[in-house]
Amino acid sequence: MGVEIKGSSVADEEFADMKQFVREYLTASVESEDDGGRMRWYPWHSAEYRFNHILNVVSLAERIAEREGADTDVVRVAALFHDVSKLEADQDVHAEEGARVAREYLLSRGEYPESFVDEVCASITEHSYQGPLTDLSLETQCLIEADLLDKVGANGTALMLLRMGYEARTHMDAAQMVQRVLERGEDHIARIESDTAESIAHERLKRVRWFREWLEDEVTEMEWDREDPTGV
Repeated sequence: MGVEIKGSSVADEEFADMKQFVREYLTASVESEDDGGRMRWYPWHSAEYRFNHILNVVSLAERIAEREGADTDVVRVAALFHDVSKLEADQDVHAEEGARVAREYLLSRGEYPESFVDEVCASITEHSYQGPLTDLSLETQCLIEADLLDKVGANGTALMLLRMGYEARTHMDAAQMVQRVLERGEDHIARIESDTAESIAHERLKRVRWFREWLEDEVTEMEWDREDPTGV
């Protein structure tokens, strides 16, 4: 039996086509819903936000994969498809559904080795895994770490502040809400394994701490419960 040659390099043009497909798939998922969609009243459950999140994860995952020695082709394609079914499937099955969509696309749109397709789909399926990242392949670790990192830092802070309006909070709650980003970021760091992802996480959290301190310094009587920083 011959050894399968892993010629799985994905050309820029092919990756651009994949991005276009994912964007259109997310848009179609929203347009096909009669009731406005699951939690559609939150902007971050829109096709626009979800696609931006995916692109953020692709960028972070590629960066981590390159520095940690993972297969960057597997990582970036898995990252691109990891949330493709997020807006049409229930949360507990969106990973499996995303892997199904990715497999159908890769098998019908190109001549990718079976091993490459299997690795991509395995990473997508496992990206919601809540156990130790050391249980998973290096490529899946890179994807999960990137997914976690997008919720840390400036993006996570902006989304948390945006959420204030939907919860009828005033700007006086801002420091408390930013503190939630810090707390969640610390939880995410506890799961991270790679030095690259840990370095990115610490740098991002440093900026969040700075922003919280800035709020406290400049907004008169800005207060939050330091004994219960999450506000729960």
